[in-house]
Amino acid sequence: MSIQSSTVTEKPRRNIWGLHPNVFFLGLVSLFTDVSSEMIFTIMPLFVVNILGSGALVVGFIGGLTESFDAIFRIFSGRISDRIQKRKLLAVLGYGFSTIVKPFMYIATSWGAALAVRFGDRMGKGIRSSPRDALVADSVGKEQRGKSFGIHRAMDTTGAVLGLAIAAFIIYHLQGRDLKLELHTYKWLVLVGIIPAVLAVLVLLFFVHENKQKAAAIAADGVLPVKADIKFNTQFKLFLLVMGIFTLGNSSDFFIILRAQNLGSSVIYITLMLVLFNVTYALVATPAGILSDRLGRKRVIALGWLIYAAVYLGIALSRNAWHMWVLFACYGVYYGVVEGVSKAFVADLVPTERRGTASGYYPAVVGALLLPASVLAGWLWEVVSPSTPFYLGAGLAFVAMISLMVLVKEKR
Repeated sequence: MSIQSSTVTEKPRRNIWGLHPNVFFLGLVSLFTDVSSEMIFTIMPLFVVNILGSGALVVGFIGGLTESFDAIFRIFSGRISDRIQKRKLLAVLGYGFSTIVKPFMYIATSWGAALAVRFGDRMGKGIRSSPRDALVADSVGKEQRGKSFGIHRAMDTTGAVLGLAIAAFIIYHLQGRDLKLELHTYKWLVLVGIIPAVLAVLVLLFFVHENKQKAAAIAADGVLPVKADIKFNTQFKLFLLVMGIFTLGNSSDFFIILRAQNLGSSVIYITLMLVLFNVTYALVATPAGILSDRLGRKRVIALGWLIYAAVYLGIALSRNAWHMWVLFACYGVYYGVVEGVSKAFVADLVPTERRGTASGYYPAVVGALLLPASVLAGWLWEVVSPSTPFYLGAGLAFVAMISLMVLVKEKR
């Protein structure tokens, strides 16, 4: 089969609300998935501490280990997607596997069982994320890449808002303003949360398509050309190094949830804080992506890390529960500024034929360091004070911001 025959058979697809159909439907897939995941896993640290009776060190271990292996799977799935140029296939496998394991949280009775389920969910995420991000990047030109990733993140986070809003309704209906999470409440969250996960897989199966023109331009019959063996450039490697510095202080977000409860917030209030966090995240993600298309990704990421440092310092200094409402909102601004723009920055720094692999290496660096960062945070929480992990995170974020501006040059 020739490259020409591959390209002429693909029919042009009409944009949806100004978006490439793949960007729109992958955003919808992420929206449904986040409705599910936020209901089941976001308040998982409260399940581990309040219901299973474990401590902050166990929470850090679960959060760090599962995110680390998520990153490892991203490397392999990214490489495979570059090799076979079938990004959708791997995305379906990843989303499908996460959907299969989620119901097992209903019967989890130990932190080991909870770890196993969360591990399976993160493994699915690791399999799907790099091919999905590469598919988004392949579907649009560079001039629209920041906007597309920003919109994708906004739709993803809208799902988180909906999921947490549903969770808040269930929690308030079943246990009111109780300080601790109860088992029967959590089981209802799992049952309801399974439904949107199934819908996400169905949308992916029927509405997302491979970018055949891009794949054919890279390789015929699934065989990569010699060009794909070129090594990553120095700027990409420096960016990974700087991300490593930042991640050493960026422990699992589980600790922010525990900190809110530590300051006296009830389960329903923590859930509503998470809604606020995701609302600000969703509102900021698209404008941040558009801004990065105009001003450059590096400046926008540096701004996000400065916001992160300020938020973590604020969490460390907080003494009242109401402070966390403001800090959760500001933390959403950080996520909105950085998440989509960072992925677009990675896509800018590497050649097209290595984009899937790069989309795996980037979170791999984050994930590899998240385990020691989270275990360290749990140890500092229990041995020193609940504030100490956040002082560390603020300091390293500031160092990373300066390093980014000085060391990494933006590709034009």
